[in-house]
Amino acid sequence: MASTASFAPQAWKIIKLRQTGDISSAMYALTVAGFGLWLTYGVLLGQWPLIVTNALCLLMSAFILVMSLLPQRKKDTVADVLDPDVKS
Repeated sequence: MASTASFAPQAWKIIKLRQTGDISSAMYALTVAGFGLWLTYGVLLGQWPLIVTNALCLLMSAFILVMSLLPQRKKDTVADVLDPDVKS
């Protein structure tokens, strides 16, 4: 459970600060690919614990990857939707 939740603080920090300059896109691309493969494996086996945990990790790590690749204007737009109280 802790490793599944470990992506949440980084995702929240990106939403709050709207900065991703220190994040390695290559590392998150590999992470997303890995979780995608584990999710596929879980689906093929019909193992719900693998499916749920890897789907959650895939969603959060994909969010971090996408935000790291977006131009600043688009990051601000996404962050404004997710946390409208913070203005850039």
